[in-house]
Amino acid sequence: MSAAATEGFRLLPGRLGPAAQAALLDEVLAAMEAAPPYRPVTPGGKPMSVEMTNLGPLGWVTDARGYRYEPAHPVTGAPWPAIPRALLDLWTELADPTTPPDACLVNLYRDGAKMGLHQDRDEADFAFPVLSVSLGDTAIFRLGGPKRSDPTASLRLSSGDVCLLAGPARLAHHGIDRVLAGSSRLVPDGGRINLTLRRAAPRDHVAR
Repeated sequence: MSAAATEGFRLLPGRLGPAAQAALLDEVLAAMEAAPPYRPVTPGGKPMSVEMTNLGPLGWVTDARGYRYEPAHPVTGAPWPAIPRALLDLWTELADPTTPPDACLVNLYRDGAKMGLHQDRDEADFAFPVLSVSLGDTAIFRLGGPKRSDPTASLRLSSGDVCLLAGPARLAHHGIDRVLAGSSRLVPDGGRINLTLRRAAPRDHVAR
C-alpha cells in the first residue's frame, strides 16, 4: 500500500460501543422508513450490488446522468432525512470542528454485495475528510493510493469501527471486497450498513 494511503488514514476500532451502535441503528432504520434504500445504476447502466439512501441536506446519487449530489430522494422526491446528532458529533470531533457535513451516504450490504475500488471525488472541496461508520456484519475493506494502479492492502471493518480518510489519503482508492455474513447480529435480517459522512458543498455554502 502506498505511503499516501496510510498518511491521513485513521481507523478507530470499536469507537462506538454496543449501546451507541444500537441507538444509532435505531435512528438510521427510522430514517430509512422515510427514505427507502434503492439499488442505483452507474452512468454506464450497470446496477450496483449495494442498496443506497442518504441523510442530510444533500445526497449522493448515480444514474445515467452521472455521479452528483441532489437534495431529494430520486424515487420518492422527498428531502433526505436529517443526519443523526451522534454522527454530527463524531464529525465535529474527528473531521472538522467548524464546518458540518451536509451529506451522509447510507450503503446497505446484503446477499454478497460489494463495492469496487473508487475515489470519493464528487465533492467541492477535498480539504474536508471522509468519515465512515460501520454497523453490522464485518467487511473486508481494501485501501490503495491516489492512482488506481497503486498497491492495496485489506483490513477488517467491524461493527462500531470508524475510519477517516483525510489529507493525502482523502483521494485514496478504496472499496469493499466482501462482507462476512453472520458476523454480527446487529442489523435486522443480517447485513452491513455503512454510513459515510462528507461535506459536498463549498465551505461557505449554507443549505436551505
